[in-house]
Amino acid sequence: MDNRSKLFNTSCVALIVTAMTFAIRAGILGELSSSFTFTDTQLGWINSMAFLGFPVAMMVLGLLYNVLGAKKILILAFIGHLAGLVLTIYATGFWSLLISTFLIGFANGAVEAACNPLITDMYHTNKTAMLNRFHVWFPGGIVIGALVSEFMTSMGLGWQLQIAVMIVPTIIYGYMVFTSDFPESENIETSTSTNITALLSPLYLFMIVCMTLTAISEFGPQQWVGRILGESGASPMIILALGTGLMAVGRYFAGPVVHALNPVGVLLFSAITAAVGIFLLSIATGGMVYLATIVFACGVMYFWPTMIGFIGEYQPKTGALGMSLMGGAGMFSVSIWNPVIGGWIDTNKQAAVASGLAPENIELAAGQATLQNMVLFPLVLVVLFGGLYFMRKQFATNASTQTQS
Repeated sequence: MDNRSKLFNTSCVALIVTAMTFAIRAGILGELSSSFTFTDTQLGWINSMAFLGFPVAMMVLGLLYNVLGAKKILILAFIGHLAGLVLTIYATGFWSLLISTFLIGFANGAVEAACNPLITDMYHTNKTAMLNRFHVWFPGGIVIGALVSEFMTSMGLGWQLQIAVMIVPTIIYGYMVFTSDFPESENIETSTSTNITALLSPLYLFMIVCMTLTAISEFGPQQWVGRILGESGASPMIILALGTGLMAVGRYFAGPVVHALNPVGVLLFSAITAAVGIFLLSIATGGMVYLATIVFACGVMYFWPTMIGFIGEYQPKTGALGMSLMGGAGMFSVSIWNPVIGGWIDTNKQAAVASGLAPENIELAAGQATLQNMVLFPLVLVVLFGGLYFMRKQFATNASTQTQS
């Protein structure tokens, strides 16, 4: 195995841990609510810490990437994951969970801050396809985490044990990082001053705005699947595993799709399909929820890696910093919207109760109403990516000029 393959595999294991933290947290929200008598708004704030820690890490470590390099940033990720998981297991209430979840989020962001530019540098002739293949292991890790959570919950094993399971792959990737040699950057822009100047590009700023919407379109329904679809007649963890499993397969075979549609075409198609998928989730019950999940997964599967790959291809002067800030903007958006989504659920529950709805239907009605609010995110993206599609030749020319200069 050449060193590129070893480092790519190390990155994938680290991303699996990142993804498992999302899946298992989604699976234990109900237990946390009952154990600590949290409201959905409080759960939203706890959830938001993971999405806040993520962009903080990406912004700070993206700025320092040219100084620290990928290896030191991944070591920080390992320390953050280990500390955050242990503190979560021993959490005693709202504030301790807030802090431990922030640490895990910071570690998750550190993984992205290190691995996206590392892979872009190593596979500079095939950036978007290899970033999609790397990001196979985000939905792949969510499948693993969702199935582990479902199994352990069915066995009556508490949320602390479900958190403890993630320590094993954390130690594995930590060992891989400490025992690997990392190359110097050769194929990405390593002048921090050039990176910062390039961030002021109108196209880059436009994509930052789009990233805030692609991220919440993907992670909003996923993170709240248990609370939103728990009474739909379908298993929330099976929904999560099905959707993210399809995302993993789609990302693995992303190369031909990106080649056929180009990155902008992929993003426009994804926005349209995601809007249809979330709408179907908002009206489906029983077995139809699984069909709606398939449509939703096809919509969001390419969002994250293609947005990062787009920056690597069309805004190369932004370097590692540009990719990190792009991911950070996405997760910061999710951190802001999570308490809002929790508030929507609480408000929609109150509306359902006030309307005289039968008690057994209140949770479902609140969840479906919340999903109908979420449809707005991808609908706005359809307009934005539609405009971008018609301008694609112009910024492709500009990207070529940047690469040559």
